[in-house]
Amino acid sequence: MDEQDLFGVKGAPEGHRKDVTPGREPLAERMRPRTLDEMVGQNEALSGDGFLRSAIEQDEIPSLILWGPPGSGKTSLARVVANSTKARFVPFSAVLSGVKEIRLVVKEAAALWRADTRRTLLFVDEIHRFNKAQQDAFLPHVEAGTITLIGATTENPFFEVTSPLLSRCRVVRLLPLDRSALMDMARRAMEDGERGLADKGVRVPGALFEAMARVADGDGRRVLNLLEAGVELACRKGQDELDQAILDAVQSGPTLRYDRAYEEHYNVISAFIKSLRGSDPDAAVYYMARMLEGGEDPAFVCRRMIIFAAEDVSNADPRALQVAVAAKDAWEYLGMPEAAIPMAQAVTYLATAPKSNASYRALRAAQKAIRETGSQEVPMHIRNAPIKGMAAMGYGQGYAYPHDYEGYFVSHHYLPGSLRDSRFYEPGEAGYEQEIRRRLDAWRKARKHKP
Repeated sequence: MDEQDLFGVKGAPEGHRKDVTPGREPLAERMRPRTLDEMVGQNEALSGDGFLRSAIEQDEIPSLILWGPPGSGKTSLARVVANSTKARFVPFSAVLSGVKEIRLVVKEAAALWRADTRRTLLFVDEIHRFNKAQQDAFLPHVEAGTITLIGATTENPFFEVTSPLLSRCRVVRLLPLDRSALMDMARRAMEDGERGLADKGVRVPGALFEAMARVADGDGRRVLNLLEAGVELACRKGQDELDQAILDAVQSGPTLRYDRAYEEHYNVISAFIKSLRGSDPDAAVYYMARMLEGGEDPAFVCRRMIIFAAEDVSNADPRALQVAVAAKDAWEYLGMPEAAIPMAQAVTYLATAPKSNASYRALRAAQKAIRETGSQEVPMHIRNAPIKGMAAMGYGQGYAYPHDYEGYFVSHHYLPGSLRDSRFYEPGEAGYEQEIRRRLDAWRKARKHKP
């Protein structure tokens, strides 16, 4: 089976898909860079003193995992490699192919390797879609040098690529394209008469380049698709200049980089919690809005606020937990989008509340003591004695009811004997915990002097 039969392309990825008429590809496909100098953005990954540029220029490419969001240039970089290498370059889609196709590629690669003619660079797009067994199928061949693997993924490879395969590859992090890079990309397309839109006779004002870059939100493919759609609509309307009305007609609004199941979910929720803990209401409400705009379940956000109220605010402001629970109730009662308003109130309250994790630390300390000491005997004087015979055995004997005493306090010891002097809860100095500390210090001092 030759490469064209297997992948729908012929040779390196400069060939055309079978179902696309040459010359009719989308603008984003036509404008793919052919050399490193044509790559836009990714200055850090492709810096002159970095390993990747040197590896490409010297045709000594190691196995790589290209990791970045959609439209950051993963496939484009792979095609630059294809144009630069003397190796046989085979593109492969994890969406369309499986282990059977991998075996065919490896068989041909091994034959070339044994003949000492050409090595094989295998580009696997969406490599995270392969399961563990499919990824493991690459291992012996990457290890032996039969193939050089270049995998592309939008998901965090440290989560989605198996550790053995990851250890045999260099991970290259591609960042979302900034607005300057996106504007440069769009301008190049408008100035290119061979592959771009220079022959359309449509002018694009500078302000609209910036507007398109803003909507594209770091995605190079999206900015070129938007530009192409806008220019085509301007041509159909007989206009020689792109205007905001046309741009509004062809855009569907920004597509946020947020996925409820993968890395960006964890990045944003981490930033949300750390902003709350760091007493920054501006950042906290921003990350909450970003989650909601990205399609996150409001119940998840409310649940995290309830946990935060108990873990990070706690008794420094006991009302915080009530506010967080009320936000959850408001969401259940109102639904979205109205519930975002009380949720924002809860976020700003939690962020500006005094902080204490003393209750959380008390829980962890008590759990540690239980694991270390096992099931300690409950002191007899605080055991229940529902049956007369149990009382005769000493159950409940000597217990003093605190409400019968001044200050509603009796200097009983309540912990098991071996833990009697243990301290798990140590209130902080912030908010209401100052008052709790004052009272607790007095109670502990009274207990200390009781036998």
